[in-house]
Amino acid sequence: MSALSTESQKKGHAIKACSAQETAACCCVDVGTIIDNTDCTASYQNVFATREDAQAMLENLTARARKAESDPCVIRGEFKDVENGVELTADFTFCCQIESINFQLSLR
Repeated sequence: MSALSTESQKKGHAIKACSAQETAACCCVDVGTIIDNTDCTASYQNVFATREDAQAMLENLTARARKAESDPCVIRGEFKDVENGVELTADFTFCCQIESINFQLSLR
């Protein structure tokens, strides 16, 4: 039997072995099993040289969050003086997980 035929048989077997939550093409799962609205918060943390730089980043992140939201996003930002400057920690809680994902993708 050729390598191609053997490989085809292995793939055929893998498709039959998929669990109920996987699609016919293994290694793929139903979106609802991943995006289930249990993680609607995106977090950000970074150290900046100055408080002004940290504040500017929070404003930038807030503007991006406002573009991703359908209902108002709850934004909680905190500034803390650290040895190397100012640490910005921020949480962005959206009404649904896909908005959180869209927000995170906009930062890439």
